[in-house]
Amino acid sequence: MPELPEVETTVRGLNSKVLERTFVDVWSDWEKIIKKPKEFSQFKKELKDKKIKRIWRRGKNIIFDLSDDYSLLVHQKMTGHLLYGDWKLESGMWKPKIKGPLEDPQNKFIHLLFWLDNGKMLTLSDLRKFAKVEFQKTKELLESKEFKILGPEPLEKDFTFEKFKEALKKKKEKIKQVLMDQNVIAGIGNIYSNEALWHAKIHPEKNIAKLNEKELKLLYQAIKKVLELGVKLGGESFSDYRKPDGSKGDFDTERKAYKREGQKCHRCGAKIKRIKFSGRSAFFCPNCQKL
Repeated sequence: MPELPEVETTVRGLNSKVLERTFVDVWSDWEKIIKKPKEFSQFKKELKDKKIKRIWRRGKNIIFDLSDDYSLLVHQKMTGHLLYGDWKLESGMWKPKIKGPLEDPQNKFIHLLFWLDNGKMLTLSDLRKFAKVEFQKTKELLESKEFKILGPEPLEKDFTFEKFKEALKKKKEKIKQVLMDQNVIAGIGNIYSNEALWHAKIHPEKNIAKLNEKELKLLYQAIKKVLELGVKLGGESFSDYRKPDGSKGDFDTERKAYKREGQKCHRCGAKIKRIKFSGRSAFFCPNCQKL
């Protein structure tokens, strides 16, 4: 699932391409992807002629602020990613008009396509079709319960060590579970929780109550480090995620724990292990990250 670095990379990429552009038309072969309004015909009608005024991120959500005080929210979920370019319909499939990164096989699962007033297209490629799109008044979005309960943004200047400790204070679960809770800290998922815990030398199953001040400080610093690096390198494209131009992010070169089961730890040489709990995999070094 695209996490904070991938979503931020997408936002920055689109901000350089589609600001002040206007939606002309929209197509979909999977209308269930539109959650608000429920009828695709209404979505299509209301979105038409709306101008993109701002694109920003909240947690893993991409928000397009539009004219007339409307917003378009895109949550890419497991395998979704937004792309920008030119496509043509051939034999029932959308294919890029120009050779290049958009031809990557991970970019071919186009289920939502927007035409813009400059002749370009904005598409959503989503292999598993779990992504969601919502169109509503900006005020309704900002005041929605789902949006308001999101935790603090870990890369904001006001996300201090004290604020980090406050966010964790009342939690009693295992640290990896808590890091992935979007209502505790927004934007962290399986990839960067594994990476941050490796850098901080903390076992993913360690209970929060057992973390001392030093460990908390190391974890706070590690979270910021891996997220900032992830953004700098354009995200992780180990699986489905691609940048808006269709190319891969480069964080894979920095991966220390995630999906490295059986490989040597970059720090001590022990073999990385994988365990499962709460339905997700955790990757860690049994020598560096003791329980």
